[in-house]
Amino acid sequence: MPKSSNQKLKLIYLMKILLERTDETHSITMSEIIDALAAYDISAERKSLYNNIENLRVYGLDVIGTQEDRTYSCHIGNRQFELAELKLLVDSVAAAKFITEEKSNELIKKIEHLTSKHNATMLQRQVYVAGRVKSMNHGIMENVDAIHTAIAENSKISFQYFQWNVKKEAELKRDGKRYEVSPWGLSWDDEYYYLIGYDSDAGIIKHYRVDKMLSIKVENKVREGRCKFKEPDMVTYDKKMFNMFNGEERNVEILCENSLAGVMIDRFGKDVRITKVDNGHFRVVVKVAASMHFVHWIMALGDGVKIVAPDSLVEQIREEINRLANKYSK
Repeated sequence: MPKSSNQKLKLIYLMKILLERTDETHSITMSEIIDALAAYDISAERKSLYNNIENLRVYGLDVIGTQEDRTYSCHIGNRQFELAELKLLVDSVAAAKFITEEKSNELIKKIEHLTSKHNATMLQRQVYVAGRVKSMNHGIMENVDAIHTAIAENSKISFQYFQWNVKKEAELKRDGKRYEVSPWGLSWDDEYYYLIGYDSDAGIIKHYRVDKMLSIKVENKVREGRCKFKEPDMVTYDKKMFNMFNGEERNVEILCENSLAGVMIDRFGKDVRITKVDNGHFRVVVKVAASMHFVHWIMALGDGVKIVAPDSLVEQIREEINRLANKYSK
């Protein structure tokens, strides 16, 4: 009986069977491997399978064999990704607002192929994509790729930008006129991707929600703003910004109750300098873009925190408190 054309792919299909059907709690016997290969029109004998499995071990696949009485079985041990790592990836993809629900489900299916079919069912139990607030821009992946390409090529980009109106319709800003920006980085803030770019006409750094950008084009123009941006440390830059809104950069002194130490470290990092004031309070001095979003963040922390300096920012907070009090007064 002539061998099938698939016979030469025996080793590849054997690896596929082991990766898909086995893990640390699920093994497969030689008889089951022979039957599984037969489904691919591949014939196999026990003796040759032992050699094939050893070849896979030499290749680097962690195939673990066990012998119980006269039954030999094997399974895949260590993989490139542990199950706990895949769960983390799945949940991150499911939770990301900037990825559409359709793309989230598509990516999760691909992640499931990185483990056995048994473990894949455990990943499915981790997923709750439906009903979450997700992006409706289906070109988000292409947008991110285009921005990275432009940065790598030191080129400007142009794009259209939209906002939602009260009719829940996407409405192009500036009547559809294209924006032209020098891209310098991407930042993830409040579960959204933001482009950080230099606007040559305005002479300032601006931020744009990537999921609200349309028809991105990499232009044949060299980026500008290097002297303005000075290749910023993106981590330091993110700490200064609040919801990606610009504001005058100021050194702000904040008086906090000790219980808020974790809040300050989470926001500004472990390098933030904490100075003891008394047994119940500490002081930090941080450089931030003092936008109204920063003011509201401080106010949301309640009476456990107080801006001490500069005086101009303290006055700005008083004015905002009075404005809100008048708005909600009877």
